[in-house]
Amino acid sequence: MTISKPTEPAPSAGEETDDHENEIRVNMVSLGCPKNLVDSEMILGKLGQEGFVLTPDAVEADVIVVNTCGFVESAKEESVNTILEACELKQESETEKKVVVTGCLGQRYGEELSVEIPELDAIVGLGEYDSLGTALKGLFGKTDGGLHLQVSDPDKACNAEVGRFRLTPAHYGYLRISEGCDNPCTFCSIPAIRGRFRSKSIEMLEAEARELVASGASELVLISQDTTSYGVDIDGRFQLAELLRRLAAVDGVEWIRLLYAYPAYLTDEMIEAIAELPEVLNYIDIPLQHISDNMLRHMGRRMMETKTRALLDRMRDRIPALMLRTTFIVGFPGEDDREFGILRDFIRDFEFERLGVFPYSKEEGTPSAGFEDAIPQELIDARLEELMLLQQEIAFRHNRKRVGELAEVIVDSPEEEHDDPAGGAPFKAAISRSYGESPEIDPVVLITPPGGEPCDEESPAAMPEGVLELSCETPAPASPLAGERRTVEIIGSRGYDLIATIAGSGDHERKNSGG
Repeated sequence: MTISKPTEPAPSAGEETDDHENEIRVNMVSLGCPKNLVDSEMILGKLGQEGFVLTPDAVEADVIVVNTCGFVESAKEESVNTILEACELKQESETEKKVVVTGCLGQRYGEELSVEIPELDAIVGLGEYDSLGTALKGLFGKTDGGLHLQVSDPDKACNAEVGRFRLTPAHYGYLRISEGCDNPCTFCSIPAIRGRFRSKSIEMLEAEARELVASGASELVLISQDTTSYGVDIDGRFQLAELLRRLAAVDGVEWIRLLYAYPAYLTDEMIEAIAELPEVLNYIDIPLQHISDNMLRHMGRRMMETKTRALLDRMRDRIPALMLRTTFIVGFPGEDDREFGILRDFIRDFEFERLGVFPYSKEEGTPSAGFEDAIPQELIDARLEELMLLQQEIAFRHNRKRVGELAEVIVDSPEEEHDDPAGGAPFKAAISRSYGESPEIDPVVLITPPGGEPCDEESPAAMPEGVLELSCETPAPASPLAGERRTVEIIGSRGYDLIATIAGSGDHERKNSGG
C-alpha cells in the first residue's frame, strides 16, 4: 500500500446540532460504497445516542472519523489521501483534535497504518462500532500518546441496523440484507476484509424497513456483497424471493430496488417475484465481470458463458421492460485479444441498459495477484476506453427509444440551476429518477419547467381600461419537491441523462414504466 499526500479536500457528512459545553464534536467522512454508507449511518446514530455532537465542519470538530474503503487500489489511495488531509487539519488546529480511522482500510491495514501515519489517534475495525464511542472518549486526556488499535475478526453475527443517522435523502434508504461473502472470486479481497457470508433474519429486515419508512423512505435499495445468496446460510435455502414478498408487504414501501445480484444464484423463483410484485422494480444490478469461459474460470466465477446468456435471456423474456445493469473487468491477467474480443462482441450484441467497466486492480492477498500474463496498463486503458465508447453508443440509442415515454419518477432534488457540461448556457431542472436509475450510480431524469403556449401567433388586442387581462398561457405545474413522485414525459436527453417535463398525475402501468 502506497502512502501519498492528499490533492483535494474530502467531503464531510453529518448534520450540525447545537454545541454544548464539554460535549465532543464529531465530523464523519464517509468513503466508498453504499455498504460503507450504512456503516457510517450506524456509527453516527450510535454516537448521537451517546451524546456526541455531530458536525459537518471538520475544522470545528474535536474528532474526525474517516470511514475508509479498501477494495481496490484507487479506493485505497483516496482513503489514505483523506486520512492525511485530516491529519493536516489536526496539526494546524489550535485546539485538541483527534483523527480516527474506521472501515475496510482500517480493518485490512490497521497495523501498517499505525506505523506509516503516526499522527492517527485510533484505528477501529469492522464490527467494533458499538464500542467506538467509548474509544473516542478515551482519547481525550490521554498522557501516553499511544494509538488505540482495535481490529478483530469480522465474522460476527449481523445485528439489526436500526437507529441510523440517515445520510441519504429521506425518500430512499439502503437496506443491507447480509454481510460478507463466500464466493471464490480470485480478484476480490472482500471475504478477507468483511468475512464469511452472514444473512440477517427476515424479521430483522422487516423491522429495519419499517424504521426506514417511518423516517421518510418510500424506496428501499437492497444491498449486500451477494444479494441472491440471501438466506442460504440460515437453512440452506435461497430466500430472496420470500424476502422480497415480505418487504413488499411493509406499509409505505413503494419501490424495492435490487443491487449486487450474483448471477449463479439468481433463481426462477426470484425472477418471478421481481416480475409479479408491483413494489419490486424491473431493475436488476447483476455484476458479470466477463463473458469468456477462460476468463470466468480464471476469475473463479461460478457461472460460464452459456448459462449466463440463458439466464439473461430468461430474465428479459419474463420481466417486462427490464433494466439490466452490469459491470465488467477489463485487463484481467491472461486476457488476450481473443478473450477481449469475446467480451466486446457480447456487450455490442446484448445491449445492456446500464453498464460499467473497471480496469483490473491487482490486490495483494488475492489469488490473481500471483497470476502470470499481466496486461500492460496502457493496453488496459485502451480496452477500457473502447468498451466505454461502445456502451456510450448503446446508452444514447436506448435514451432515444425512451423519448415519448410516460414514466413515474421520484424527485431527488428540487428545481435549481445547473451548469451545462457541454459548455452551453446554464439550465433549470429538478433531478429525479425513474425505475431505471439507481441512486448515485446511474444517470438521472432532469425535469425541466415547461414553457407556456400563447393563444395564437398574433399579439392579442389591448383590453379596455379597467378590464382585468387574463393570461392565455396554460399554467405550469408546480415545481416538484424532493421526495415527491411525479408522472413525466421524456422529451429528449442530455448526454447520458434524460430530459422530461411534468405530464400530470395520471396513473399508468407501473411495472412497465416506473415500478
